Amino acid sequence: MNANWLPLFATLAIQALVAMAVLAPPVIAPVVAAALGVAPIYAGLYVAIVYVGAMLASLAAGAAVARFGAIRVSQAGLVLCAVGLALCAVPSVWVFALGGLLVGLGYGPITPASSWLLAQTTPAHRLSLVFSIKQTGVPLGGMLAGALVPSTMLAIGWQGALLAVAAANLLCAALVQPLRSGLDADREPDRPLKFGNLAQPIRLVLSQRTLAVLAGCSFVFSTAQLALTTYLVTYLVQVLAYGLVAAGLALSVAQIGGVGGRILWGFVSDRWLGAQRTLGGLALVMAASCVATAMLHVNMPTLLVFAILFVFGASATGWNGVYLAEVARRAPAGMAGVATGGSLAITFLGVVLGPPVFGFLSASFDSYRVGYAALAFPIAVCSVILLRARPPA
Repeated sequence: MNANWLPLFATLAIQALVAMAVLAPPVIAPVVAAALGVAPIYAGLYVAIVYVGAMLASLAAGAAVARFGAIRVSQAGLVLCAVGLALCAVPSVWVFALGGLLVGLGYGPITPASSWLLAQTTPAHRLSLVFSIKQTGVPLGGMLAGALVPSTMLAIGWQGALLAVAAANLLCAALVQPLRSGLDADREPDRPLKFGNLAQPIRLVLSQRTLAVLAGCSFVFSTAQLALTTYLVTYLVQVLAYGLVAAGLALSVAQIGGVGGRILWGFVSDRWLGAQRTLGGLALVMAASCVATAMLHVNMPTLLVFAILFVFGASATGWNGVYLAEVARRAPAGMAGVATGGSLAITFLGVVLGPPVFGFLSASFDSYRVGYAALAFPIAVCSVILLRARPPA
């Protein structure tokens, strides 16, 4: 393999495994919720806890990457995700919540670390495509979770399924160790961590108009993405009478759409439209997909349901690579990791607040359809903002 591709493939594998760790409990939410004695609607609270940890870890990631290196920080993230999933396998609500927090602390630094690494090793004219390929790790992890976790649960139980995903994260951490000396050669072991000023990355983002607009829209987009990945299985099981394995397969189809979408939108952004117009167009598709998902019904042909979810996944999980590449591109020189951490903190805030609000809205109206339909409005507003904004020079 060409050495120039090693950073991309390493970060892709790491991203996929930590994404699988985050999504493993929601994919089997009905069974896990029954074991814990809570309603499946509380899956949104688990996701919120995960992303509180992710938000805090992303703010600290820039300093940690500079000192320890992107690969070492990524390895630490994989180990934290594994430990967190092991705690989630304990049938206690409070231990499960602690496990979710650790999973979030492991997930948070992964993208800033990979952004640091890829920004140093990728030509500017390929940034959107390369970042989009790397970010396919998120829907790829979701696809693996949807396809493998329910069937693994049937074979060895829900606790065994979570522990299997934990083991896969530990294995990945071990496999990337040989890359550490080469890819972490730019680390500064004597650099102070300075975690005290966690607001610096956010101040950097808010001081740059383009970064602030992108981060604000990502707040809304992330809510749509997590509404899809967190609640889709439960929605299909409870409302459309799908079996758990079939609902997991539907989630995998949506994630396959996200994999293809991230690569396609990165290519479109680099070659033709630019980041802001690409994201604005994606927002229109995302809003329409929310409405279409709200209109799914029991008698609808399965292929049509899968087609709608494929498009939803291609848009709702397909925007991240273009977004992150543009953040890295617009960041001040040498600040890609810090700018990414600050931007992701705002992105993750959408995940912290969005799924619980989605769950509360759906519970209040006793309908997931209301939740998906309501998402369309703020997404459409973001589309207008992005399409009307003047592209950066």
